[in-house]
Amino acid sequence: MLNPTHLRTLETVCRTGSFAVAARELGYTASGVSQQMAALERACGLVLFEREAHGIRPTAAADQLVERTGRVLAVLGEFEDEVRDLAAGRVGRLRLGSFPTASVRLVPAALAALATDHPAAEILLEEGEPRELAPMLVNGELDAALLYEYGHVPQRWPEDLVMVPLLHEALLLLTRRRRPADTGEATARLPAMRTENWIASREGTDGAISLERLCAAAGFAPAITRRSNNYDVVRQLVGAGLGVAVVPALGHIPDERVHAQAVDSAPAHRRVLMAYRRANVNPLLQPALRAIRAAVPRNRPWLAPPQG
Repeated sequence: MLNPTHLRTLETVCRTGSFAVAARELGYTASGVSQQMAALERACGLVLFEREAHGIRPTAAADQLVERTGRVLAVLGEFEDEVRDLAAGRVGRLRLGSFPTASVRLVPAALAALATDHPAAEILLEEGEPRELAPMLVNGELDAALLYEYGHVPQRWPEDLVMVPLLHEALLLLTRRRRPADTGEATARLPAMRTENWIASREGTDGAISLERLCAAAGFAPAITRRSNNYDVVRQLVGAGLGVAVVPALGHIPDERVHAQAVDSAPAHRRVLMAYRRANVNPLLQPALRAIRAAVPRNRPWLAPPQG
């Protein structure tokens, strides 16, 4: 393969007609230029110069090579510009994973900010639960992912993942509001709910396991009559008087039919984290982390900065 540096030197030598003049212009020694041209002749199998006692004369082959070199170097220059853009994160691709609640509350603002700051970059979104997303991070299918961890369901994340805490959210007890102006107490005590019908997420999910453990700590097993992983559906069921539920704060939208209270229990929380592979050097990774952090709600009830 021909060396682009040698081709650039050839252009200068042919233009100046001298190894010495070309060397001064390029910052090489005359010997260095001579060695480059000899290497180029060997690489392309052509005689490029007639070497005379008082100088050099480019051959017809050299002139033809220079004509073609201009096009090659122009394309190479564009390629080098693209590589610099890639290294700076101005272009490229980032594959982001997210769980559904974060996809609604955090991801849109973050992606909008990334699109503004990196308009030529491609940001792909894959949605799933943490147990689905974490292996995709380890396997290199994702560059980063938003994950969660319930206080009553601690996780052991793969060792080669960097875990960045983003948010600490309370778990909220949702009950049907009895009177429009009824606000009740700020916190909820689960033992008072032992006789209620419960609405939970799908069996075996971290949310369902968290509910079972919270109720067990309160001294009862919840009577789960309905299940849904969609918090909008859960809220509608609660508002219709079909049961009570515990949901993370990010999953709750105020509803005049629903009364929300933070569960009065220290482990009644969920941590939101952003994870990425320790060895990942994607230039878009840190801009994405900054955009996600900027999208985290500030000064909102039941939401707090990461703890510990």
